[in-house]
Amino acid sequence: MPLRYLKRGKAAAARDADSAQVEAAVRDLLADLEARGDEALRELSQRFDNWSPEDFRLTADQIESAIATLPQQVCDDIRFAQAQVRNFAAAQRDSLRDFEVETLPGVILGQRNIPVARVGCYVPGGRYPMVASAHMSVVTAKAAGVPYLVACTPPIRGEVPASTIAAIHFGGADEIYLLGGVQALAAMALGLLDIEPVDMLVGPGNAFVAEAKRQLFGRVGIDLLAGPTEVLVIADDSSDAEICATDLLGQAEHGPTSPAVLLTTSPALAEAVEVEIGRQLETLPTADLAGVAWRDCGEIILADSDGDMLRAADEIASEHVEVLTREPDWFLERLSNYGALFLGPRTNVAFGDKVIGTNHTLPTKGAARYTGGLWVGKFLKTVTYQRVTSDEASAQLGEVGARLCAIEGFSGHQAQCELRAERYGAKA
Repeated sequence: MPLRYLKRGKAAAARDADSAQVEAAVRDLLADLEARGDEALRELSQRFDNWSPEDFRLTADQIESAIATLPQQVCDDIRFAQAQVRNFAAAQRDSLRDFEVETLPGVILGQRNIPVARVGCYVPGGRYPMVASAHMSVVTAKAAGVPYLVACTPPIRGEVPASTIAAIHFGGADEIYLLGGVQALAAMALGLLDIEPVDMLVGPGNAFVAEAKRQLFGRVGIDLLAGPTEVLVIADDSSDAEICATDLLGQAEHGPTSPAVLLTTSPALAEAVEVEIGRQLETLPTADLAGVAWRDCGEIILADSDGDMLRAADEIASEHVEVLTREPDWFLERLSNYGALFLGPRTNVAFGDKVIGTNHTLPTKGAARYTGGLWVGKFLKTVTYQRVTSDEASAQLGEVGARLCAIEGFSGHQAQCELRAERYGAKA
């Protein structure tokens, strides 16, 4: 039997209807920033954030003053979360090794993993101080060995977001600018405010920030294009309705376009979760966002079997996938398309977002079909080198290479190969 939608959200096309307007607006902003530089940047910062200080870069004294306003528990918790992220990122880095191998007698091939030299991290703000985003970008980049890192984060209601600044500083950023939006991305990529242009931009943000990254890609590298956050909860009749509802709304509160999907084999659970979501929305402080997201983008899908849920989940390819079933490892062994997987009721997406140590910058809008999320390897360039140490090997490669070049009609390439075959083959 096909999947049955007990609740369906708006079509993706309807949710993305304003993307063309965002694209045009960002193109105009970037063109203005490139043409008028710091003057345009200052005007945009004043316009969007009511922020135009003498210097956007925070001094060491300003950073320390901001951190000093925080309770010690906040600083301790930030350091704890960053330790988890750093430990996991370090383990990932250790799994990537440089190596050298002799593929033929006298033919040496090698691989090196070289950190990107200069990275720009955007840490969003807006309604909430996005402290955890600093862990994911700044800490991970430094674990990869990035030697120089500049971070931008916007003021919040005209104030310095002290907890975010603390997280960026503890993470190891070399420069911190209180600057938001498209103008922040442009500053780092184009080299405004006397910033030396970066080689790569990373970090999440709103639709305008994501579009700015897309348009700047090529001039600089980027981590990935992340849209509104997503969650898929896979559940059976052993699952708890309160946990399912809480975890769905926990991601829906990110914003009104955040998809939250329940995929289950249990009609009773589906009904109970919908009732529980309604109950929780009556008291949830962020119900103004979560309620709209659930109304417009929430879905409840009923399947006949675990196999049907598996196929549906791989088709959805959600950013976050919670598996709340009797045998979550069955899905771990078989699922292919997801950003991050959360197995069993003792874990949840919030752990991944804030504290457990894996990276929360993940693929959305089906991109999990072809990519994973931000990780230490994104900050490394895996490059190769070659060395031929014997005349015999150079002559052999030259002879075969010349014939292959002739097939393609590349006479200059052929000449390179023939020269080696003649020069070193004569000595053999």
